[in-house]
Amino acid sequence: MHSQISQPTLDRLIEQLAAVEHKRWAHWQRYMHGKCKSRPDGSMVVPAALVQKWERQSAAPYDTLTEAEKESDRNQVRRYIPIVLAALGIDTSGLRFEKTAEDEAKLDCTSE
Repeated sequence: MHSQISQPTLDRLIEQLAAVEHKRWAHWQRYMHGKCKSRPDGSMVVPAALVQKWERQSAAPYDTLTEAEKESDRNQVRRYIPIVLAALGIDTSGLRFEKTAEDEAKLDCTSE
């Protein structure tokens, strides 16, 4: 059984996901600009240690990342998944997408 999505519904879904993507990108830009050193001409220099870290992370398969790095990726998915599930008509009322303090404490214990 195949379901059909209407063009207006698809267009709304694209807009919702694009808004989440923009928030993600803007957050990354603020983070990155905060890590970089500003130069008088307005350009920025990324510290070498961060370049090495980000190059390693970008080249690594997901399953080889540290638990903290995986959790960072999961946190990004948590922003998208409620929109996708709602678009599929899946009831998410009993689910939680954000991490709790207890979840974070468990992560802290496993990442040492």
